[in-house]
Amino acid sequence: MLTNAGKYAIRAVMYLAIHSNANKKMGAKTIAGALDIPQAFLAQLLRTLTTDRLISSSKGPGGGFYLEDADREHTLWQVIVSIDGEHRFHECFLGLSICDDAHPCPVHHLVSPFKKELLFNFQERTIGQLIEEIKDNGTVISLKMPFLED
Repeated sequence: MLTNAGKYAIRAVMYLAIHSNANKKMGAKTIAGALDIPQAFLAQLLRTLTTDRLISSSKGPGGGFYLEDADREHTLWQVIVSIDGEHRFHECFLGLSICDDAHPCPVHHLVSPFKKELLFNFQERTIGQLIEEIKDNGTVISLKMPFLED
């Protein structure tokens, strides 16, 4: 459903939401190391997210990527669309070229309700809301370190 690029972008945005602000910017190398993501690939994703105005960045000494308060009002759906495109989410779970309610694949009836609920949650919850939920639940985003560690 999501590409590795989409998954990496979501993880990076969530990491930035917890660890950055306008006074604390982070480089792609730092983020890549913390999340165990290839640095060059992540840098490309972060540039795309910056171009699409989903995250903020500044150049020069002391520069880097960060989330402002306004960036935290974006949704994960906007991140997904920026990196993977909207069509990725609507593809058949089994990879069939034709799969919808009128022409379902063998697992369409199992996957469709899950995808609808996931889509709703991705579209309706802001990054800021998700970060609050993560803090409340103690969720981790990296196999290397707890998500909430500094």
